[in-house]
Amino acid sequence: MLGIFPAFTTQTGGIQASGKIAWAGIVERMAPPAHSPILFLYGESGVESLYPGRVVAARTKGAAILAALRLRAQPSRVLLWHISLLQLLPFLRVRRAKTVLVLHGVEVWKRQNWLMQRLLRRVDLFNSDSQYTWERFSSSNPAYATAAHRILYLGLGEPVAEAPPKPAGPPMALMLSRLARGEDYKGHREMIAAWPLVRERLRNAELWIAGDGDLRPELESLVQAHGLTGCIHFTGYISEEEKQQLLARCSCFALPSQGEGFGLVYLEAMRIGRPCLVSTLDAGREVVNPPEAGLSADPRDLRALADATCRLLTPGQEWDEWSLRARLRYEQHFTAAHFQRRLIEALS
Repeated sequence: MLGIFPAFTTQTGGIQASGKIAWAGIVERMAPPAHSPILFLYGESGVESLYPGRVVAARTKGAAILAALRLRAQPSRVLLWHISLLQLLPFLRVRRAKTVLVLHGVEVWKRQNWLMQRLLRRVDLFNSDSQYTWERFSSSNPAYATAAHRILYLGLGEPVAEAPPKPAGPPMALMLSRLARGEDYKGHREMIAAWPLVRERLRNAELWIAGDGDLRPELESLVQAHGLTGCIHFTGYISEEEKQQLLARCSCFALPSQGEGFGLVYLEAMRIGRPCLVSTLDAGREVVNPPEAGLSADPRDLRALADATCRLLTPGQEWDEWSLRARLRYEQHFTAAHFQRRLIEALS
């Protein structure tokens, strides 16, 4: 077994986080002592001692090609955790191996170039992180619409022993993501534009936007233009501990994105019983399954966005039921162990 992954430590994001969980499951569940799986990491070096088993790490493209050529192993299976890593296949001795590619989000929704089209022919099984991702990929690359395919829903962590207390203080919606111009589809602008409508019904409602990036100054200017600096707060970069504290304080997690391929952060909120606001336009619906663990709204409809937000911020029996169902949905479908079992089944 050869697993080819993007760097685990020098990059952050859902692909890297899910990749680490995936590899831990492979090592634990699939690795007879005589046939230890090989981990090939592209984008970092000097990390071989950080992970179990045999590890090959290469920081640059040239180093990765050289490492691939030097790799003598002839695995029966190759797992690629990002479509761009297909470009290493010609340099590996894997002609007889079963090749499994995992498709994640926006990078696979476009028409692939001629080189990638040729390399995609070598894939024996496609796994996508959602049905939505598969539909976007296959509509842009129709030659693979009938290819062997499985949905591989991701997962993280394990159930908490006890959910945090109900949120106290002013009703608070939390948004958490990178604030990058290249990811200006997460719903921040729409939530800011809808907030005056939320405040018409919930005068003390607050929106907290966590994360940092080159989009933040534009969003801060938008908040100022709407006269909302007293009720919309930017935290900047936050630590893992601060993230967990904010999740526990919020009444709902809101990320009504127009381009989410999965959304691991929804799981972090559901894990502690926080209902989620997702979009009607992407894979967030598959994770949250509205109205089971939250609500969905078209982010282009500000009134619908505000209505859904107000419901999720209002304490009472409906909120209590959402909180319970959010935890149960996470615990029944989206733990790290669930995800690892799904992956092992796909590789078997």
